[in-house]
Amino acid sequence: MSIELITILFLIGFMGSLLSGMLGIGGSIVKYPMLLYIPAFFGAAYYTAQEVSALAMVQVLFATLAGVLAYKKSNLINGRLVLDMGVSIVIGSLLGGYGSKYLPDDLINVIYGLLAAVAAVMMFLPDRGKNREITDGVDTTDLSYNRLIAIISSFIVGLLSGIVGAGGAFILIPIMISILHIPTRVTIASSLAIVFLSSIGGTLGKVMTGHVLWGPSAILVIGSLLGAPVGAFIGKKANIRILQYALAILILATAVQVWWEILV
Repeated sequence: MSIELITILFLIGFMGSLLSGMLGIGGSIVKYPMLLYIPAFFGAAYYTAQEVSALAMVQVLFATLAGVLAYKKSNLINGRLVLDMGVSIVIGSLLGGYGSKYLPDDLINVIYGLLAAVAAVMMFLPDRGKNREITDGVDTTDLSYNRLIAIISSFIVGLLSGIVGAGGAFILIPIMISILHIPTRVTIASSLAIVFLSSIGGTLGKVMTGHVLWGPSAILVIGSLLGAPVGAFIGKKANIRILQYALAILILATAVQVWWEILV
């Protein structure tokens, strides 16, 4: 790899994981188009959709791990929620990650575009007043939510996000906030743990397909491990509404960009 490509991959890993820790996402919502377009724009490398999805999935594994470690003492990660959604999302992501080998690149891009568009719409749904403020040190073990919806929705998210190499948080978070009515800070912290489990299944699936590029993946991981803790620190201090709007705008912008590339 050239110095130029190493620098580009490191910056993509760092910036994506900064957003990961801050917003509770795996970072693939922004890393997928960044990996697909930025190295090619500078002539440093040209990755296929299959390779990009594999790179993104490996990065998500380490980015979310770093984010979970940063949040572990905050008491914002709800164990039952993580278990309910984590187990089903692992199964779904493993199936999606392995099954992606049978799909053409164009279809993978379309699935990504659909996921981003749905997530963008869901982020603007009202939370019906239950999205209360939660701060560090507050007991979050008594949260109530529909467990059946949580389990089924996380399996579907895992299946689709496994195909595109995402952890699925960019659509999981809107579900947790708008449908399950989980408070935003608990959603952000818990989704990191859920997506970490998802990325284990997704990464195993991608390794089985043989599309993982280990050299570029290592550079992305280094950037991720440095960026995620910084993002988590910012996320614990930032205003809730700012976090919600930032994530909604980010998802919407990415959806528009991806569909522009697909259609135009």
